[in-house]
Amino acid sequence: MSLDPLLLDVLACPEDKGPLLYFEDEDRLYNPRLRRSYAVRDGIPVMLVDEAEAVTDAEHDRLMGKAESEGVVSTMGGQSA
Repeated sequence: MSLDPLLLDVLACPEDKGPLLYFEDEDRLYNPRLRRSYAVRDGIPVMLVDEAEAVTDAEHDRLMGKAESEGVVSTMGGQSA
């Protein structure tokens, strides 16, 4: 289930308040600055710092490559990565 575009326009990382990358096919929002991943469960983003998952260097590289090659959408009114 994809997130509503209006929600994507206002979603920000709860820790650094910056935009996130939305990987719809992985049900995940990702903050590349802090290398933290937030789950999207049943179309609802779980935006709790305590539930964020740390991302390894290899996973960060994979996600950033995917974002660049697939034009992944950024939150806060951003364009594709």
